[in-house]
Amino acid sequence: MEPLLVIRNADAGTADEANLERALAVLRAGTSVEVAATSDPGELNGVLHRAASRRIVVAGGDGSLHAVVAALHRRHELSERVLGLLPLGTGNDFARGQGIPLDPEDAARVLLEGEVRPVDLLVDEVGEVVVNGVHLGAGAEASRHGAVWKQRLGSLGVGRLNLGRLGYPIGAAIAALDPPSLRLRVEVDGEVMVDLDRRVLMVAVGNAPSVGGGTELTPGADPGDGLLDVLVSLATDPLDRLGYAAGVALGRHAERDDVLTARGLSVTVAGEEFWCSADGELYGPERMRTWHLEPAAYRMVLPARGAGRL
Repeated sequence: MEPLLVIRNADAGTADEANLERALAVLRAGTSVEVAATSDPGELNGVLHRAASRRIVVAGGDGSLHAVVAALHRRHELSERVLGLLPLGTGNDFARGQGIPLDPEDAARVLLEGEVRPVDLLVDEVGEVVVNGVHLGAGAEASRHGAVWKQRLGSLGVGRLNLGRLGYPIGAAIAALDPPSLRLRVEVDGEVMVDLDRRVLMVAVGNAPSVGGGTELTPGADPGDGLLDVLVSLATDPLDRLGYAAGVALGRHAERDDVLTARGLSVTVAGEEFWCSADGELYGPERMRTWHLEPAAYRMVLPARGAGRL
């Protein structure tokens, strides 16, 4: 087994520290492990600089994975690397979508026994990467509100019960009371999916299926299939919004007549000002954004095929 460099967030909470120690006990029984804590991009870059040929394991959530992948992409080293993930925190949507166990010891066993597979990546026109997915409109507004509630509730959990995971559902409920209604043009591989003559509730571009701690917004998305998944909701009327929200909760929203789906290699969104939530990071307002897929951009240790999702 190759030696591992485990990169963790220096600002992680007590519960995450305890879970990491459980995972490290499993890993150290099988290979050599170094742990490096980082708290800013400069520290992360320094750690990556001395990683040598070791496999890099991200100990954290979607934001931590995004930070490491983005740093390696900027360093032009991503295609050379094999990454692993020890899910910590509350969201862990990429881990959920790939069947990586959320239990730290089980996740560590995947790192020792799993298989290495290629993983796709979304990249926008300014070179910023998206590991899991990006959404705008109502979804981004839900994330804006959810981030506030996640921080408020994150310190109230006991042991492995972390109330911070309730942040996104609360944010979604708040956004539902006064959702955006945007005029946007959405093109997939140059073909118009929706134009400015129709109002849009939200647009989602998925490399993996879920956001917000398990909500499968683009349920068919697979970061190993060489395609990005696009979903557009046109449910802007109050009753339609309720129906769409219920469909999302039941995992059947893509079946609705006011939901459009497409798959391709690139997507461009333009029109009225909109906010984006990419891997949980908010930015905006924007007037135009393009994302393209880089197939097999890097490799990752994932559960063996047929192992099932936990």
